[in-house]
Amino acid sequence: MSLKDELIQDRLPNHVAIIMDGNGRWAKQRGNSRMFGHKHGVTAVREVTEAAAELNIKYLTLYAFSTENWSRPKTEVDALMSLLVSTISSETGTLMKNNVRLNAIGCKETLPRGVQAKLEDCIKKTSENTGLTLTLALSYSSRWEIIEAFKGVAKRVKNNELSIDDIDADLVSSYMATAGIPDPELMIRTSGEQRISNFLLWQLAYSELYFCNILWPDFRRDDFYRALLDFQGRERRFGKTGDQIKK
Repeated sequence: MSLKDELIQDRLPNHVAIIMDGNGRWAKQRGNSRMFGHKHGVTAVREVTEAAAELNIKYLTLYAFSTENWSRPKTEVDALMSLLVSTISSETGTLMKNNVRLNAIGCKETLPRGVQAKLEDCIKKTSENTGLTLTLALSYSSRWEIIEAFKGVAKRVKNNELSIDDIDADLVSSYMATAGIPDPELMIRTSGEQRISNFLLWQLAYSELYFCNILWPDFRRDDFYRALLDFQGRERRFGKTGDQIKK
């Protein structure tokens, strides 16, 4: 029996988030530049996206470029932006074939205009697709997102559109970049690092965290299935006891 066959369909997560880590180390192990790793990481993105779509998972969010990544050497950032443009262009057909709708979150206005244009074009072309929603977190950080949410709420309070007592978890969630998307039930991070790195801090409050030692360019469908199987073996209690969950 294959790993995919072991999965229980009605116990799959609706939303999986992934921190795609390890491109640079993968390239260094092979005596190549970091960009060599980033280019090969595209294959892993395609594999996981197609696997999620085939399993009828509804949402997949990938941490593609953080606000902190702007501090990397300019040559690497420029090359990453160029790779992003070419990848979006080349993968649009694959997204259409797999009925995948593209979405993006982050401070997108800081992206180069060429990236913004390609991104907007692909989002528009795939907007009618009804399968998996693939969200790219670009120029994103959770602290940026939370600050922007605070500003939005504060402005409405200042304009007497809200009172302090109106502020609750649902209201805050509605101001997050992921508004309208359920919180991830599972967050995967590759490369062996065990931290969240400013990614979806509000949304991951009750997510199951899965860390694996595989560097992102080597991550394939079976690795994704293993993470899902691990998720299905966990008991999600949300503050309750195990006995309460079983009732």
